[in-house]
Amino acid sequence: MAQSPMNPLSAAPSFLLVLSLSGCALGPDYKAPELPSVERYGATALPAQTVSTPAPGGQAQRFLSAREVPDQWWMLFGSEKLNALVNEALSASPSVASANAALRVAQANLKASGADLYPSVDVSTSGNRQKIDTGSFGNPGGGSTIYNLFNAQVGVSYNIDLFGGTRRGIEAQIAQADFQRYQAEAAYQTLIANVVNAAIQEALLRALLKGQQAIISDQEKTLKVSSTQFTLGAIGRSELLSAKAQLASERAKLPPLRLKLTQVQNQLAVYLGKPPSAQVASNFDLAELKLPRDLPVSLPSTLVRQRPDVLAAEAALRTASANVGIAASNRLPRLALSASYGTQASKTSNLFSGDIWSVGGNLSAPLFNFGALTALFKGSQAAYEQSEADYKLTVLNAFRNVADSLRQIETDAELLQAQHEASSAASEALKLTRLQYQLGGASYLQLLSAQQQSITARTGYTQALAARYQNTVALFQALGGGWSTRKSATPVAAR
Repeated sequence: MAQSPMNPLSAAPSFLLVLSLSGCALGPDYKAPELPSVERYGATALPAQTVSTPAPGGQAQRFLSAREVPDQWWMLFGSEKLNALVNEALSASPSVASANAALRVAQANLKASGADLYPSVDVSTSGNRQKIDTGSFGNPGGGSTIYNLFNAQVGVSYNIDLFGGTRRGIEAQIAQADFQRYQAEAAYQTLIANVVNAAIQEALLRALLKGQQAIISDQEKTLKVSSTQFTLGAIGRSELLSAKAQLASERAKLPPLRLKLTQVQNQLAVYLGKPPSAQVASNFDLAELKLPRDLPVSLPSTLVRQRPDVLAAEAALRTASANVGIAASNRLPRLALSASYGTQASKTSNLFSGDIWSVGGNLSAPLFNFGALTALFKGSQAAYEQSEADYKLTVLNAFRNVADSLRQIETDAELLQAQHEASSAASEALKLTRLQYQLGGASYLQLLSAQQQSITARTGYTQALAARYQNTVALFQALGGGWSTRKSATPVAAR
C-alpha cells in the first residue's frame, strides 16, 4: 500500500514539545528568606488591657493575642456616617482606580508572557505583478517578461526555551502581577485609614472650635464683670485692659481652627474623588464615635502574610530572583525553529493546485560583547541581594510599626486618664476663682490664671480622646487589616 508523502509540519508539535521539556531553567529557584523568630512585638509582653477613665471614650481596651483583624474594622467605631464615607471613597477614589488599572496592566502582561512558551502561528497572503529582464539570467535575447505571482501560506515559529530564560521571564511577570495586587491592596488600606483619620480630625477640630467659642463666651462674661468693677472703682484700668486683651487673644484663635477644619474637609473631598466645592460637611462629632473595646493582635508570623507592604517586598524579591535566571540564559545559545506551508501560483484560479513548504532552524550565541552580558548577570545578582535586604528591612519596620502602635495605645489611655483628672480639677478651680472674683476676693490675674489652666486641660483632654481613636486606626493599619484583594483569583504560573 502506497504511503502518502508526510507533511513536514505534522511532526512539528511533538518535536517542539520534546525540545521544550528537555530545557532547564537557570538561576536560583526562589526560596522565601528566613524571618526573625519572635513571639511578641515589643520588648515586654502586652498587658491584658489598658487603664480606663470614667468618661466617654475612656473605656479600657483589651488586647486579644493571635486574633485576626476584621476586614471592615472601621465599622467597630459604630458610626453610620463613617461607614458611608468609607464606602463612597472605595467606589470613587482616583487612587483606587489608578491602583486597579496598574494591576490590570500587570495581569495582562502576565497573560501575554505565557504565550512565549508556545509556537506562534501566522497566516499571510500576497499578490504581486512583476517585470523581469530574462537577460539578467543568461538569456540575452529573451527580453522582458511581465507576470503575476500570488501566494498564501501558514507560518509557524517557535523559540526553544533551552535554558529557561522564557520561563524565568514568566516567573518575573507572575511576581510583578502579585506586586501590583499587593500595591492595590495597600492603596485600599491607606485610603480607608486616611478617610477614618480625616473624619476623626474633623470631629476633633469641631470640638476644639466649640470649646473655643465657649471660652470666648466666658471671657465676654468676665469682661462685663470687670467693666462693672472698674466703674465702681474696685479695679484699676490696667486690669480692665488685660481683660479686653485676653478676650481679643481668645477670639484670634478661631480663624486658625476654622482654616484647619476647612483643609481637613477639602482633603476628605479628595479622598472621596470630589472637588472641595462639591464636598458636603459631614458634621462629625467625637461623641458619635465608639471606641473599639477589643483589639485583635495578629502574631508576628501572621503579620508577614497579611501586610501588603511586606508581601509586595517579597514579590519584588521573587522578581529579582527570576531576573538572575534571565540574565544567565542571555549568555547562552538560543535556538529558534520556523516552518511554513502554503501555495503559490501565477493565477488566482491555480492558487491551491500545488503546495510549497519550508522548514528551518536558527542557532545563535553571543560571541563577543565586551563583557556586557557578564556585567548584567552580576548586576542582577546584586539586585537580588538588594531586594533581599529591602525585604528584611520591610519586615523589621512592620514589627516596629505594630510595637509602636501597641505602646501608643497604652500611653493614650494613661494620658486620657491624666488629662481627665486635670480637666476636672481645673474646671472646679475655675468655678471657685470666678465666684471669688465676682465677690472681690480674688484678683483678675488669679482668675486669668485659673482660666488658662482650665483651657489647657480641656484642650488636652479633647486631643487625648481623639488620639485614642486615631492610634487605634494606626494599629489596625499596622496589622494589615482592612480591604483585601487576596480573595480574588491569583494568576497561575505557566508551566
